[in-house]
Amino acid sequence: IRRPDDALVVDSLRVVDHVLRVETPFGPSWRRYNHDGYGQRADGGPYQGWGQGRAWPLLTGERAHYELAAGHNVEKLVGALEAFASGTGLLPEQVWDEADRAEHGLRLGRPTGAAMPLMWAHAEYVKLLRSVYDGSIFDLVPPVADRYLTAGRRAPSTLEIWKFNRQVPVIKGGHSLRVQAGAPFRLRRTHDEWQTVHDEQSIQTGLPVHHVDIPVAADQRAPLRFTFYWPESDKWEGRDFEVAIQAR
Repeated sequence: IRRPDDALVVDSLRVVDHVLRVETPFGPSWRRYNHDGYGQRADGGPYQGWGQGRAWPLLTGERAHYELAAGHNVEKLVGALEAFASGTGLLPEQVWDEADRAEHGLRLGRPTGAAMPLMWAHAEYVKLLRSVYDGSIFDLVPPVADRYLTAGRRAPSTLEIWKFNRQVPVIKGGHSLRVQAGAPFRLRRTHDEWQTVHDEQSIQTGLPVHHVDIPVAADQRAPLRFTFYWPESDKWEGRDFEVAIQAR
């Protein structure tokens, strides 16, 4: 839910095109993600519990929607999506994305033998045709667009989240640090190298998530240090954690 020219979107698409884009005689298509294991094996043999994900025509339709939203011509992408279909007009789940392998009946840009027709690929195609006709994205939700596109971007969050599997090393002064864990805890923390100590009981969210929010003063320079007491096991964590403060 961002503008087509948002830097995050534009930069992400550069990465997507570098890693996942496949050029075929009919036009471009894209793999779902790197290291996708669902598709023909590397030698062209059939998928038998493992393989290599190939290019999905559906993703050509998705890219065409983006390009249309960005104000670009999508005629070639529509043509590519149509060309990926079988002789009877059925869109496949995947098309072959490498040099031809005649021994397996595989040709670059042609159906691999995966599911065909893939109904949501056909749905994407129909939606794309309607969007091209309208000159705008057919399934755009106006209230969502009004909030995130028309009204402008909201201010960036000043909340940073620390978890055991995401131990952020630094936080900006004036922001807040949310220390989060999967069980109840008491947080012992200091902002002045243990000259003073604050103990706070975690708050339960209603999910298996417990947290304590720590406001960081704009002029704070010493790092935040904290440790955990786990009441369910009556044990201390036994080590301190540190988050440095970045001056604003």
